[in-house]
Amino acid sequence: MNAAPADQIRLLDVQALDVRLSQLAHKRRTLPEHTKIETLIADHTQLRDLLVAAQTEESDTAREQTKAEQDVDQVRQRAARDQKRLDSGAVTSPKDLENLQHEIASLAKRQGALEDVVLEVMERRESAQARITELTGRVESLRTEIGEATERRDAAAEEIDAEIATITKEREVIAGTIPADLLKLYDKLREQQGGVGAARLYQRACDGCRQELAITELNEVRAAAPDTVVRCENCRRILVRTLESGL
Repeated sequence: MNAAPADQIRLLDVQALDVRLSQLAHKRRTLPEHTKIETLIADHTQLRDLLVAAQTEESDTAREQTKAEQDVDQVRQRAARDQKRLDSGAVTSPKDLENLQHEIASLAKRQGALEDVVLEVMERRESAQARITELTGRVESLRTEIGEATERRDAAAEEIDAEIATITKEREVIAGTIPADLLKLYDKLREQQGGVGAARLYQRACDGCRQELAITELNEVRAAAPDTVVRCENCRRILVRTLESGL
């Protein structure tokens, strides 16, 4: 393949722009905010799960407390009725009086036990409520952090995108001046060679693979016409000759 030396030099300009575009794309993908947001979202999800668990516990203990209080109330009402019968003097049989007094004592004992249950359930419910308050605050704080990190990420990405757009336009202009067949070869090699399709020959070495040319290869490059598109024998990239090639 043949191409004017000036076209080959411009290929290096395109290569430099492509390298910069790759760097910007990598920078965009690896913005520190990406990792920060992922970590915050994971923490937020974990806290949300804990909050749901605490809310479920609070709801369960609320029902448990209501049931325990109803049990206490039922025992209290029954004891009150028995005490009223006892105080009324309507029960005159010694045996019935003894049974009634025994029942009142049993109910008092039962009421005390049930009231202890109510207190224990209330303590668990208060603990769950305190946990809900704490977790709600932490969830809201993380939500705020996620929003702020997202704004920083978007601002950084927007800045990078603007630079990418500028460089892409510049590349289009320069690439438009390069022969289509040369540009096609360059693009093919760039895809095969990790983003570098053309490299300058600098001080008898290929800037692409950093390998110094052997004497026979160097002589072949010296003998090639200026418009001959030469390739590095080692990496097969387009080898662009310049005043600094050391020929």
